[in-house]
Amino acid sequence: MIISRKSHSKMELEKLTNEAISLLKRLIETPSFSSEEDQTAVLIENWFKQFKIPFQRTKNNVWSNNKYFDETKPTLLLNSHHDTVKPNSAFTKNPFEANVENGKLFGLGSNDAGGCLVSLMATFTYFFHQKNLKYNLVIVASAEEESSGEDGLNSMLSIIPKIDVAIIGEPTLMNLAVAEKGLVVFDAVVDGTASHAAHPNNNNPIYKTIEVLQWFKNFRFEKTSSTLGDVKMTVTQINSGEQHNVVPAHVDLVIDVRVNDAYTNQEIATILQKNAPCTKIIPRSLKLNSSAISVDHELVKAGIEIGRKTYGSPTLSDQSVLTCQSLKLGPGDSTRSHSADEFIYLAEIEEGIAIYVELLEKVIK
Repeated sequence: MIISRKSHSKMELEKLTNEAISLLKRLIETPSFSSEEDQTAVLIENWFKQFKIPFQRTKNNVWSNNKYFDETKPTLLLNSHHDTVKPNSAFTKNPFEANVENGKLFGLGSNDAGGCLVSLMATFTYFFHQKNLKYNLVIVASAEEESSGEDGLNSMLSIIPKIDVAIIGEPTLMNLAVAEKGLVVFDAVVDGTASHAAHPNNNNPIYKTIEVLQWFKNFRFEKTSSTLGDVKMTVTQINSGEQHNVVPAHVDLVIDVRVNDAYTNQEIATILQKNAPCTKIIPRSLKLNSSAISVDHELVKAGIEIGRKTYGSPTLSDQSVLTCQSLKLGPGDSTRSHSADEFIYLAEIEEGIAIYVELLEKVIK
């Protein structure tokens, strides 16, 4: 019996999908908090060994090139992460037990971003042996995404081949996140005069902070973005005082700023340092920048052609460490990330692999 190429491809995808789901279950059952991903890295290594794909491991990052890598061609990065946050206290299920109920695969990291990772690994494996591709493919299963650690994808950019464009696997319901907000966290101080609580004090920093908080609540950055909207600034922490009878000398604030693509992180820092009514305001880091890809890029056009919607993402990913254009795309729903009883639908993984393959068929073949 002669099997057509189309039928063979369908059978291959079904096998890869089943193997991907099996791998995801093993990943869920193997704790992999940021900086502690050594055992899930082994599971990822085993996938490449199973499919006889050469790979390399740098700390807890595992990566590979397609078989017919050609330095004269542009390179497309496929990336997602295998670290997780710690489970929150509201879990009612064992976060490290991969249970399937009514088509839902429960477990920590199932949605963020295990489903994306195994779907991209299956996609990379599908294309690995194919000749005459227009793009090289590089896959990186990266560490320390959740903590923005120093040994994550950022550490790999000088090791892997130069990247021209990237697909970052994060849960987007397989819609096209063509832009992503950056992040700057600021530490701010409101100074006052320390004193005994029994005596008058017109320079109590806690009272002064009322107006400061109102300023942060009301301040608006002028530039908006067609894809990412406005810059969002939120005071997320406040701390002051150690004794009930002592007015403290200062109040410490933490401000979370989600930056659209109309500003650089440095511009945001400059504006706040000039205008915020604080004694001082200092950014912790300026490296987590906003990201975008042109809607005219062939990846985006191909995605639209196969029925995927475009949008701007408010959440941060490893896109922030890339300097090339990048598209965030993956199975699962971002609203489930870091939630209690995290899950992903098995059908989302099946659809995710199929859409990744259909998208790349249009772009790299």
